[in-house]
Amino acid sequence: MTRPLNIAYSPCPNDTFVFDALAHGRVPAAPELAVTFADIDVTNGMAERGEFDVLKVSYAVLPWVLQEYALLPCGGALGRGCGPLVLTSRQGAAADLAGKTVAVPSERSTAYLLFRLWAAAEVPGGVGEIVVLPFHEIMPAVRDGKVDAGLVIHEARFTYQNYGLVCLADMGEHWELTTGLPIPLGAIIAKRSLGAPVLRALAAAIRSSVLMAWDDPEASRPYVLEHAQEMDPKVADQHIGLYVNEFTAGLGEDGYAAVRGLLTRAAAEGLVPPLGRDALSFV
Repeated sequence: MTRPLNIAYSPCPNDTFVFDALAHGRVPAAPELAVTFADIDVTNGMAERGEFDVLKVSYAVLPWVLQEYALLPCGGALGRGCGPLVLTSRQGAAADLAGKTVAVPSERSTAYLLFRLWAAAEVPGGVGEIVVLPFHEIMPAVRDGKVDAGLVIHEARFTYQNYGLVCLADMGEHWELTTGLPIPLGAIIAKRSLGAPVLRALAAAIRSSVLMAWDDPEASRPYVLEHAQEMDPKVADQHIGLYVNEFTAGLGEDGYAAVRGLLTRAAAEGLVPPLGRDALSFV
């Protein structure tokens, strides 16, 4: 291709760490990128509208977009011990959420799917109203009593105590205990219309960018901190350490099993459309 690929990913430290070398032209023979920053609830909508060549999205949105986009085998976020948390203002049990109001960052997020699967198993009668709030408003809303609980992701794992909140349940812990699989969070997808050679070259370039970031973490630090301006650098490092791992370099057998397992379970609960047989296959 002669034109740059239009890509959108979040300003979160894991994404800027992963894409630093590629975005700044340091990966040899890699496709050129034109980068847009957007939170993942925004990129999910972009994917459904087919607006970008390459996107970081929630795994939860895949059933709606895989006809137009292919799942790339690298660059995304899966892991262990890194799942979303349900936070409340006081200690309690899962059953206490029955009929209560819960704030979530998106109803098309992997976090929300994990929450719904957990609630179906652990909250008799189910939760009450679901309120969608911007991520940064969720913890203050729980603290101030505007909602009964909040579903949070990413760096909130390290900061929720600052709001006087407690963790009622860990969605990732529940997922890992019931499946033995890593937690699928964010995926990298690219338009199938780019063609197999471009998709393969893009996947190889993203993997190289990940390996280069690991080889020289300091090289990515200015890019990471530039886009995480309100985050303590130590929290940014924890964020990267948690979400950039072996599954970022390559999904592998366990990674694909986790993605298919999540979406199959969610489809059985009527939360997403069922996947086609080869929907997750890469070119």
